[in-house]
Amino acid sequence: MLHGRAGQLAVLRELIPYVWPKGRRDLHARVIVAFAALVIAKVITLAVPIAYKNVVDYLTGEATTGAAPGVGFLGLAIVPAMLIVAYGVGRILMVLFAQVRDVIFTVVSQNAVRRLANRTFRHLHRLSLRFHLERRTGGLNRVIERGISGVDTIMRMAVLNSIPTAVELVMIGGLVAWYFGWIYVVVVFVTVAAYVVFTFFASEKRLAIRRDMNESDTEAHSKATDSLLNFETVKYFGNEELEARRFDSSMARYEKAAIRTYTTLGVLNSGQAIIFSIGMVVCMLLAARDVSLGVLTVGDFVMINAILIQLYMPLNFMGMVYREIKQGLIDMETMFALLHEPAEIADHPGAKPLRVENGVVKFENVSFAYEPGRPILKDVSFEVPAGKMVAIVGASGAGKSTISRLLFRFYELTQGKITIDGQNIKDVTQASLRAAIGMVPQDTVLFNDTIEYNIRYGRPDATPAEVREAARLAQIHDFVISLPQGYDSLVGERGLKLSGGEKQRVAIARTILKSPPILMLDEATSALDSHTEQEIQDALERVARERTSLVIAHRLSTVVHADNIIVLDEGAIVEQGTHAELLDKGGLYASLWARQREADEARERLAHALEEDDIHDSRAAERLEDEALASN
Repeated sequence: MLHGRAGQLAVLRELIPYVWPKGRRDLHARVIVAFAALVIAKVITLAVPIAYKNVVDYLTGEATTGAAPGVGFLGLAIVPAMLIVAYGVGRILMVLFAQVRDVIFTVVSQNAVRRLANRTFRHLHRLSLRFHLERRTGGLNRVIERGISGVDTIMRMAVLNSIPTAVELVMIGGLVAWYFGWIYVVVVFVTVAAYVVFTFFASEKRLAIRRDMNESDTEAHSKATDSLLNFETVKYFGNEELEARRFDSSMARYEKAAIRTYTTLGVLNSGQAIIFSIGMVVCMLLAARDVSLGVLTVGDFVMINAILIQLYMPLNFMGMVYREIKQGLIDMETMFALLHEPAEIADHPGAKPLRVENGVVKFENVSFAYEPGRPILKDVSFEVPAGKMVAIVGASGAGKSTISRLLFRFYELTQGKITIDGQNIKDVTQASLRAAIGMVPQDTVLFNDTIEYNIRYGRPDATPAEVREAARLAQIHDFVISLPQGYDSLVGERGLKLSGGEKQRVAIARTILKSPPILMLDEATSALDSHTEQEIQDALERVARERTSLVIAHRLSTVVHADNIIVLDEGAIVEQGTHAELLDKGGLYASLWARQREADEARERLAHALEEDDIHDSRAAERLEDEALASN
């Protein structure tokens, strides 16, 4: 990422195609018309002081024209009256043309904002899972929000204010030279130059403070978002005060930076006022001298004052414009850095859509590490035959979930290859690969929308009848229609209004609706009770009958009917076979099965004892529960 002036120039170059987009003649026309309105507005702006000068000259008897004064409105001479009306009309037209320019160009600027925002949003979805796991969502959102705001600022400030002010300054130079001479022009331009230089250096010093202010704001926003997303966890541990202190530490840093920012702003505004006032006083002293010498009229004296006051308003605004443009560029630098973040996983040139005929999945000598020197999978090879169910089991950290991430191509392999019907997944498009696989994750996160929206997410063009049929297969339809708003019920942030089992069934319904040829189930029934688990297992078995299924399981009882069970240990396959074959081997799988059976039996004894009211001693109950936990 480039920083400083080089980076800001690069940002401006990237912004130009959004101001003048290819193939959009309608927007090109708007830019041209807006610029024409800008020039007309500035010409009228300069004509207003001239009318003002002539009015004063007529009223003071110094008019040079020989036209008869006549008598007009309320006894006022016709020519002064006409000049006064022209002055008023000029002020109205000046505002009207400026507003026409703004309205016409707003279509261009907002189109640029929308297109750039959409490009950023799409790019973020193209970035790898690794990128998103290493970023804070709240901070990322803040960067994008400020970047989009920066685009809007640059478009409005640069095009609608900076350019008009520069055009006006050039016109004023010509007008002053014509009416007053070059000495006045020199004073005006020296004043403007001193004003701009002071503004530049003072603003540059403020930028470091503003960057610190932005970083503090991002940090505070990230902490607040993280804390609120984990609201329940904060409550579980009673750490509201800890979260408040963490947030306040970031806000304290923001407070200091904000105070310094507004203090330096006061210094900047004061310096600008001093410089311009000195230049104005010098011009007025020169004009007063020339009036006393008879070189200029009183109207000329009034005119130079009006011109400078008229220049001061946009120039004073220019100070703020410069600061906003610089800040906008800083914000856009960060956002464009995101846009230039390379996608770790990208379709190869010429990648073709995946063609799934049978759905045979093969892992061939696959090795993978999230970080160098920390291998997760080691030379893993297995096959999931068409229409069969293969289960992957093993202790926590053995690499089971990593297999699902690699199948979806969230990461590139360290070595080996994964194929579907003989096609290397690296050589096909990501969209077609993921369209062919249905996923029910262990940790189900839902969108903060309706139940119907979350189920329909599996296939957005599905009919309401298909959505409900998927819900029935997932054993959630009866629950949904019992709700006051039915399928229009909101699930809340991350689905927190639903229980873990209800969320999981929504996820299963979503995958059933997608109807993919390959199913990937990652602890799909982990959040369900035994009765519901059996119902879901039956539904999943019906759905999986004619599909290739890869199941990652912790509870071995859910995969006893799998066609093949692969046992992982520390990233390597140590056993595989059917449930009966693995039990006969007496290896790791048999050990895991025995431990789970002991845990289940301990739970059953505890439940039976409680039902029979045979436990009167709380210590006995605790002992039985400890046995269940220990055996698990």
